[in-house]
Amino acid sequence: MSNLDIGLLGPFTATVGGVSIVPSASQQRRLLALLATAAGREVSMATITDELWEGCPPAGPSAAVQTYVKQLRQRIAPAAARLSPGVSAKEILARGHGGYLLGMSRTRLDADDFEDLVRQGNRAIAEGEDERGVRLLSAGLGLWRGQALSDVRVSGALLAEALRLDEARLTAVENRIEAELRLGRHSQLLSELTALTTLHPLQESLHAHLIVALYRSGRPSQALEAFRRLREATVGELGIEPSRRLQELHRWVLADEPRLDAPVRALVAF
Repeated sequence: MSNLDIGLLGPFTATVGGVSIVPSASQQRRLLALLATAAGREVSMATITDELWEGCPPAGPSAAVQTYVKQLRQRIAPAAARLSPGVSAKEILARGHGGYLLGMSRTRLDADDFEDLVRQGNRAIAEGEDERGVRLLSAGLGLWRGQALSDVRVSGALLAEALRLDEARLTAVENRIEAELRLGRHSQLLSELTALTTLHPLQESLHAHLIVALYRSGRPSQALEAFRRLREATVGELGIEPSRRLQELHRWVLADEPRLDAPVRALVAF
């Protein structure tokens, strides 16, 4: 039996039996993406209206949504016709009690696969299996193709879901890097951490990881420079000093603190 395959981790994709059902028209694409994020669950007309018109709906928004649904079903129909034993477009994009839902008996979201791998990876790390945890987190992160829903105009529920997924991705990256530092891979992480701290100049945990990696790679002066850049960003943009945690790490680098070189889990997690 064929799947409905949905991709949220980058440009939006949705295929039925391997055939794309994503339209080029902006509003229809937004509607399909919204239904896809809730695959198998009904999305209310109020949520759809808020997403498509951002608080300024036209007169009779239900009629406009019905038109978009009809156009989407026309897009879905050729793909549905190729299925065996076959389902109708109305079964894939169905009307609910107070809204619409998208789904088939076999619907797969890349976001679900990512979150499952992250859960497994975090559990492995919590149980002291850093190597296995790194492999699982890396597999999950490998599913990403860019920022979540990067080619869809988002607001409301779609914006919240895109931000949630992007934050989950960054947290998974941080957890993977922390585990790799415990495994002694500081030198291999330098390029990635340098890029990440440039992209996220206020993300303290990434700067902490970079400082530790630089220090362990025999570059204490660059570790101090990384702290200076972080402090400059937090004071300049937020008007606050770095956290006490980061300030303590800075003191450790200045004092050549032996705990910075501690192997595996003996180092306090920064």
